[in-house]
Amino acid sequence: MGNTRLDPRVFKVPIDKMRSGYYSDKYFTRLVEVLKSAGVSRRVLYQFFPRRDAVIVGIDEALAILRFGTGYYSDETRAREISEEIIELERSINHAAWDMDRESLIQLSSQKWDLKTRLDDLWVDKWNELEIHALYDGDEAGEMEPIMTVDGDPRYFGYLETVLLGVIARASSTATAVKSVVKAARGKEILFFSARFDHYWTQATDGYAALKAGAFGVSTDANADYWGVESMGTIPHALIAAYNGDTGEAALEFDKYVDARVNRIVLVDWDNDVIGTTYDVISRTYTIETGREFILGRTDPSPVIGTGRGRVWGVRFDTSGSLRDRSVSPKDRSSLGVCPELVWIARRDFDSNGMKDLKIIVSGGFNAEKIDLFEKLEVPVDVYGVGSSLLKDKLDFTADIVEVDGKACAKVGRGKGDLSRLSSVKSDYWNNNKKERC
Repeated sequence: MGNTRLDPRVFKVPIDKMRSGYYSDKYFTRLVEVLKSAGVSRRVLYQFFPRRDAVIVGIDEALAILRFGTGYYSDETRAREISEEIIELERSINHAAWDMDRESLIQLSSQKWDLKTRLDDLWVDKWNELEIHALYDGDEAGEMEPIMTVDGDPRYFGYLETVLLGVIARASSTATAVKSVVKAARGKEILFFSARFDHYWTQATDGYAALKAGAFGVSTDANADYWGVESMGTIPHALIAAYNGDTGEAALEFDKYVDARVNRIVLVDWDNDVIGTTYDVISRTYTIETGREFILGRTDPSPVIGTGRGRVWGVRFDTSGSLRDRSVSPKDRSSLGVCPELVWIARRDFDSNGMKDLKIIVSGGFNAEKIDLFEKLEVPVDVYGVGSSLLKDKLDFTADIVEVDGKACAKVGRGKGDLSRLSSVKSDYWNNNKKERC
């Protein structure tokens, strides 16, 4: 992958809450508390690694957290009081926003930012005292291989271990799963459709991880946030339902009102007849666009197939795993859902009627194993849509101190690993003269 890192300001890191230990396991905040109270200063080497082979993503977000969270408050008692005041104000701001109380919003927001400024004035930044080496987002790493090291005084960053591991674990889990389906697809495009299967807070991280691992597109603006790309989407079942189950009518209305730059991808399994529904959509689109009757097998459909308004770019098969499409011969469970036979029959039928350029997108229950099977059977799929399976497999990451004051010091079974693949971070990451914050 490209050896570049994202600007830390891209990430919506809640710096004040990070610094207060709001998201940290208590045993890490107490680690720092003990060391500070005892006046113990050590130089340690923290080493981060995955518990199994992984595509590593989340490094850049971890670096952003370290950049703005390494240090301490000069007056911790006062800082704690201000942090609690800010949290209370944020609750009031949220209530005012729901009530659309403009006057209260302005007043409360002003109070909040005044407090945040006071809190920031108490912060003593120790970022310059760290030495960090890390892989790049998108790199692959083996089990137990170091992916990042942080060399510095744990009094200033030790409390961040929880969140550093969390952001790397989440993004790497998604990226590793996406990489597996990208590999299985053998160069065919993967659409990342996982947003509906998890909390919306995770969408930006998951979308970034998916794209870094090779996904072609994502389904929400939040998924695309870190990249600045546009999200993608097909005509949903809900729109077809709004037009009384008439897929053709829904497709025509979608085409009429949605930006012409959006590829028209029609979901065609509403009536459990993907071929018949596709022909109905093409026929009605042709008649609307040309004013002429469409006769299947005789009329050239190419004027309404492709990109742009008035054309259908592709059709998506999303047949339920408990149903058999009308075109599929009943055999056994292999006849249910979006099965190889369904795609083969549809592709042959489309091609014989002049629709060779019409793309077939499949979704519904696809994972690396199913995609690999489709590719081994040379099923003529153009694009795979994958969703819930990409969020099921979670990776564990661990961080250990492996050196103290330059000498080996690690728990039994752990030790300093091979750090030769890690790149120095500070030289290419952040202009230390800047004062901007997330």
